[in-house]
Amino acid sequence: MAVQIRPARSSDLPEIQACAKQAFEPYIARMGQRPAPMDADYATAIRSGYAHVATDGQTLLGFIVFTPKTGGTLLDTVAVSPKARGMGIGKALIAFCETSARAAGSAKVTLYTNAAMPENLSLYPALGYHETHRATKNGFHRVYFEKPLP
Repeated sequence: MAVQIRPARSSDLPEIQACAKQAFEPYIARMGQRPAPMDADYATAIRSGYAHVATDGQTLLGFIVFTPKTGGTLLDTVAVSPKARGMGIGKALIAFCETSARAAGSAKVTLYTNAAMPENLSLYPALGYHETHRATKNGFHRVYFEKPLP
């Protein structure tokens, strides 16, 4: 299957919201609360040009939101539709973020995930990210990572 990554359009908003709900809902029980990406303002991310979607030409398979920050790029959210898990969509979206950040002159990509998401705690190091610190913010136990961009 050929996967295309493109900027999100306002017409993608319902599918992005549904994907976020489906991708993050299983973590509610582990975290004891709704993961922040379930309630994010994706309409603003789309209008700002920070949201991108992965599609097969017809179906939204996943999405990513990343924003430029001083000294780097913040990978804010990456989500994959449950029907597309195991197809490398998440890794393709993260690679797209890194390539875009590098092209924009960013020195690094930073991100955080929840400590209750062990899948992410093993994924990011496998992709070259290293843990920088842990902190609790707004009741979320976050683990922060960064990856320098050569």
